[in-house]
Amino acid sequence: MPSAVYPATFDPITYGHIDVAERAARLFDQLIVGVYDKPSKNILFSVEERLTLVRQALAHLDNVQVGRYGGLTVNFAKQYNVQYIVRGLRALSDFEWELQLSLANHTLEPNIETICLMASQEYSYLSSSILKEIAVNQGRIDHLAPPAVVKALQKKFGTT
Repeated sequence: MPSAVYPATFDPITYGHIDVAERAARLFDQLIVGVYDKPSKNILFSVEERLTLVRQALAHLDNVQVGRYGGLTVNFAKQYNVQYIVRGLRALSDFEWELQLSLANHTLEPNIETICLMASQEYSYLSSSILKEIAVNQGRIDHLAPPAVVKALQKKFGTT
């Protein structure tokens, strides 16, 4: 089986991200999870914090490697000689964005394919933004993210 990259901001990682990573890890010999270090959106956690949380959350997956990257995802994939990019889809709005990204990536590197995994039903609504919104308002989040992420969010928002 080939290898793939699973790129995202992971600000922070959720059980939805973990679900996609676990399923992708079953499909590929090696999965390189790329933590994007220069997103255009506002970020709560530093790249170092995000890397630590992702590594902790995915430590149970033997064929998963976590790395930091900036720039184009296709260049990150080429760095690892990978021909597949894994993305998770939750809703129709995700599909439109992922289709645009996939087509743009294909123009940059025609040999790299995007594989989209549908979100599991229990995580189809979950995003890092929703997780942070619930956390900042002191809602229960232990069913949405691993304990290390819950603790990190509580620390960031002073809700411990």
